[in-house]
Amino acid sequence: MISTGIVRSIDNLGRVVLPKELRNTYSITPDTPLEIFTDGESIVLRKYRAQGACVFCGEISPDAVLLHGKYVCPACRKALGDDVPQVAVFDTAFHQTMPKHAYLYAVPYELYEKYGVRRYGFHGTSHRYVSQRVCEFLGVEPEGKKIITCHIGNGGSITAIKDGKCVDTSMGLTPLEGLMMGTRSGDIDAGAVSFIMEKEGLDANGISNLLNKKSGVLGIFGESSDMRDLENAVAAGNPKAVLAEEMYFYRIKKYIGAYAAALGGVDIVVFTGGVGENQASARWGACEGLEFMGIKLDAEKNKVRGEEMVISTEDSQVKVVVIPTDEELMIASDTMDILKK
Repeated sequence: MISTGIVRSIDNLGRVVLPKELRNTYSITPDTPLEIFTDGESIVLRKYRAQGACVFCGEISPDAVLLHGKYVCPACRKALGDDVPQVAVFDTAFHQTMPKHAYLYAVPYELYEKYGVRRYGFHGTSHRYVSQRVCEFLGVEPEGKKIITCHIGNGGSITAIKDGKCVDTSMGLTPLEGLMMGTRSGDIDAGAVSFIMEKEGLDANGISNLLNKKSGVLGIFGESSDMRDLENAVAAGNPKAVLAEEMYFYRIKKYIGAYAAALGGVDIVVFTGGVGENQASARWGACEGLEFMGIKLDAEKNKVRGEEMVISTEDSQVKVVVIPTDEELMIASDTMDILKK
């Protein structure tokens, strides 16, 4: 989608919201090959062409986009001028190939129709890059391959990829769902959430702050969300650190197993992200016990840090590979592609 009009906003789900008057400009109808949501005043595009990149030409107000974009877009416009297009590459875009049965929540369907409540996924730029790069590295084609990519860092997500397309991912409507992370809880019973709210007297913002900023590794370990600090504390025998590490590794392992089931098998497992690329103990802990699936790590090769390498044994049925991510390259490539169109 190349936009030469005004982007009304980008909401916290990464959806582009255009003013209603631009509907005719883009010939958007119910037959358009995009999933459309309208609230009567604006039209929301939930799927994007060119792997989720769009061009902003024209003015974007300071409150048009949330988080980083809220400050970056106006600053770039001021520095570069109105004639230089700005390109946004959406981290959710790679996951838009998920089937409906994978991205919907089992809540009243009208909540999806009214508010777009569904699973969107994040880290898509990274998952897309490493899933493509690992095939190049191994000299195989994406078609016919079942790949599980593990982007493990202070934030983390795992994606199931078949024939080069995402079929499921661990993050959901927000980045809170899925793995245990540095400060995020990951999966948690909604009943436990309402129970905590009642007992602690928390409102929506309060519980969001607790689950997003005070939980995960920090919440269990109690001292830091940094995996390097956790690793040192584990070596020193800190019992809470040991527990936090066990929980962290277990959640990764559980998702790898679940996605192997969803894919009907697995050919390649990829580790990337700050922890996935550099922490041997995290990779070992996540794969230990998965020998029944054909996953066997080579202890010596697994010592690698930040380099492309196959870390599985020669007789492992599943290739386990470290691929450093390069989201910047994907963003630059998408920018070049869309500006040529």
